Amino acid sequence: MPDAPGLELILAEINRPHPGAVFDTSFDRDQPALIVDPGQILAVLTWLRDTPGQEYGFLSSVHGVDYLPAQPRFAVHYELVNRERNERLRVKALLEDPAVVGDSAGTPTGAAEPAPGPAASTGIPAAELLPHLDSCVEIFPTAEFQEREVYDFFGIVFDGHPDMRRILMPEDYVGWPQRRDFPIGGEPVIFTRDEAANPGWWE
Repeated sequence: MPDAPGLELILAEINRPHPGAVFDTSFDRDQPALIVDPGQILAVLTWLRDTPGQEYGFLSSVHGVDYLPAQPRFAVHYELVNRERNERLRVKALLEDPAVVGDSAGTPTGAAEPAPGPAASTGIPAAELLPHLDSCVEIFPTAEFQEREVYDFFGIVFDGHPDMRRILMPEDYVGWPQRRDFPIGGEPVIFTRDEAANPGWWE
């Protein structure tokens, strides 16, 4: 995998045709990562996939992160693999929370409404503002279900996705259960050892 100096070289090479696309790197616990401009995520992923000498042609994972209370609050991580060299590279797109980021007039900056159609049937208030990022399904088709999972759990909308709706939670579920401010609770779990103390629990 790229070392820290190698990451800086990749940053410079990407920024040559795409100025400002990569604005930082990190090398933590032997995991190299590029911190990219979310508005240029597709350009970065395409460059890493197609450029000779890079050729990260396999997207092994797409997952969301909630860094609350830090800002930018959200991130989408792309885990890329060059299978010929057995090298891994992480790409991070950091996203502000449009529900709390606004201009001086109080209007959220860069905000957009939730995805129309199925998203509206989830019971989420229509006025709720969600972070948006371009879908990479056309570049990496295996991202289709993974982006839906990120949307389902974090409320991050992938623009251009062919089927942007929940994938694991019920269609009428309200909220984004892996956000750090999501209320923890629910029905108690009944184990076999508790049956004697909870007669009729199955009724």
